[in-house]
Amino acid sequence: MRLPALMLPLAPFLILAALALPPANAATPAQRLADLATRYHDARARSDPMAATENGDNRFDDQLGLAIAPAERSRQFAAWRGFLKELNALPAASLPPAERLNRELLARQLRDRLAFERFPDHLLPLHHMGAVPLQLAFFSSGQAGQPLKTAAQVEAYLKRVAALPAWCDQAIANMREGMRRGVVQSRPVVDATLPLLKALADADANNSPFTAPARNLPADLAAAEGGRLAEAYRLEWTERTAPALRRLVAFVEAEYRPAARAGAIGWTALPDGRAWYRQWVREQTTTELTPEQVHELGLREVARIQGEITRLAPKLGYTGDPLKNGGLLAWARSDARFLPFTTEAEILDHYRALNARIVPQLPRLFGRRPHMAMDIRAEPELTRETASDHYTVGQADGGAPGVFWAVINDPKAYAVTTMTALLLHEGQPGHHFHIGLQMEMPLPEFRRRHWINAYGEGWALYAETLGHELGLYEDPVAYAGMLRLEISRAARLVVDTGLHAKGWSRERALKYWMDVTGASEQQAVAQIDRYLAWPGQALGYKIGALKIQELRRRAQERLGARFSLAAFHDQVLGEGSLPLAVLEQRIDAWITAQAR
Repeated sequence: MRLPALMLPLAPFLILAALALPPANAATPAQRLADLATRYHDARARSDPMAATENGDNRFDDQLGLAIAPAERSRQFAAWRGFLKELNALPAASLPPAERLNRELLARQLRDRLAFERFPDHLLPLHHMGAVPLQLAFFSSGQAGQPLKTAAQVEAYLKRVAALPAWCDQAIANMREGMRRGVVQSRPVVDATLPLLKALADADANNSPFTAPARNLPADLAAAEGGRLAEAYRLEWTERTAPALRRLVAFVEAEYRPAARAGAIGWTALPDGRAWYRQWVREQTTTELTPEQVHELGLREVARIQGEITRLAPKLGYTGDPLKNGGLLAWARSDARFLPFTTEAEILDHYRALNARIVPQLPRLFGRRPHMAMDIRAEPELTRETASDHYTVGQADGGAPGVFWAVINDPKAYAVTTMTALLLHEGQPGHHFHIGLQMEMPLPEFRRRHWINAYGEGWALYAETLGHELGLYEDPVAYAGMLRLEISRAARLVVDTGLHAKGWSRERALKYWMDVTGASEQQAVAQIDRYLAWPGQALGYKIGALKIQELRRRAQERLGARFSLAAFHDQVLGEGSLPLAVLEQRIDAWITAQAR
């Protein structure tokens, strides 16, 4: 799941102000709500056009956005307050029952955004999990959200590249202010980010991701037009964008890295950091669980899954201690029998063969399935070292498929054990079903394109467990891989809260991770540095999945023979992304209706 062009300086401010104005002639409360929701969605997309692209909204693909600028940030929060004030003038009782959920979810979104106003996140613009330069480079392939099939689309991307120097200079100014105020990134995050930025800055015009669209122009483009675009890209890169990235790299190396937090690396080391992290936990889990409660939940889940690993070990012929120093999981990651691949193509073919086994069985488990196609591709080389396997949404009209991106650094070290669970999570019926169906729903746009971490990642982790119903975990190797992934999601609850609420050192977190999950040191570093950069995001997986499993058990117990797993899944997915408490209310109402 879980990160933000060439415009006149005042344009975004004026747009946000205009969008926040109340409608002049909305006749009914329902119409006023619909108008408000549309204006809010448009304001959100304009304020973060990169996120809009990532969510399949391509109206602003020529804009980069400068939400990190203090004045722009202040205007955004003023707009959110204006929307909330307007919404409060529409009490739920004035609306038809069908619109009350829209009102509740819009209010939650606005309150969640406003809760972060006190925390200076704009002073931390760089990290390796999704800083703007890295995200823009990822889009350059034309396969990852931003279409690049026409001259107009290639022009749009060029305008984004042309806006990057202003972003770089603003990021430098923000980080200098952060240094003055003690709001700086941790040293491990800076060290993970620098090589990626250097690779971008050091590329020449013939190799830069930012000029890739000009090297892969649409085949039907006239020669003169193609030549003009290629030259425009070359000039933009050599004269403005590359120098700006080099300025950014030089600043980070010479000034920012020495000021980065090398000792106290957790979020609580920042000013007001404990409250800041507490708010991250609220947002990413949609619950009021405290960091301490999350930590204890993680420890209990780790112990439960370790019991399952111990029971599985004999079925795999493992005779050692299945838990000591990673035990069974480390063996299943590194033993030659689980490393059958020599090429990237072999791995992709294996995923496609697994998918071919899954697809015919899905009608047993789901009444509704997305119309959007799904593709399986290898992660681009630029982001492989720091990326995790992930999914990107396609187009609801079929113009582009949803994509499961498999991160393949060394095919010979790619373990077959986790592939089944990964595909169920990132592909179908995981993210592809949730997002694909949501994109097809007749929802207001602010909901249709909205991501809620605990729901989205919770559903995807729950989808991994459906390998039992699909007969995939009759193979103990695939089941071992599922347990390896599940215990990592439980261990995340422990290390994320350990780092950010309990003062854990990076070394303690790395050791815990390797001992519990059987990961190599390189894999552990990638995970722990992810949690340092992206506080709280990793908590949503297990907390969301546990809630869905709890609701399934409740429905089975109350409905008995009336329970239908396909109907339950359709209910869980039937309103798109929901906070967990709202999902629980929905399922409880469905259970009551089914029990009559």
